[in-house]
Amino acid sequence: MESLGITFLPPEENFICAQMPVDGRTHQPMKRLHGGASAAMIESIGSLGSALLCDLSEEFPVGLEVNANHVGSVSSGFVIGKGKLVHKGKSTHVWSVEIMDQETMKLISIGRLTVMIVKK
Repeated sequence: MESLGITFLPPEENFICAQMPVDGRTHQPMKRLHGGASAAMIESIGSLGSALLCDLSEEFPVGLEVNANHVGSVSSGFVIGKGKLVHKGKSTHVWSVEIMDQETMKLISIGRLTVMIVKK
């Protein structure tokens, strides 16, 4: 997260929120936001959300599957990610995350993260 400049924002009701710069750290060769950076943001948001729901002295979350659809592009500024829990089971959590251009609030990527909850 530090390498990509991802920082968490105050949570909103039912959402985990983060911000990421769109710059040399997160660009692909054509100077657009790299899809891998978006996927890393999706996994970071969902993983933190699951960690907040776990008793970390007894269990911990690990990413099981992440996917992303990139529906827009952005070349500078910041993106905002908002993650919402869509399934909370005993052994898995599923998060839906939308990534938007902070300036225009245009949808850039939408993704899903499945997290496995592992007993220590």
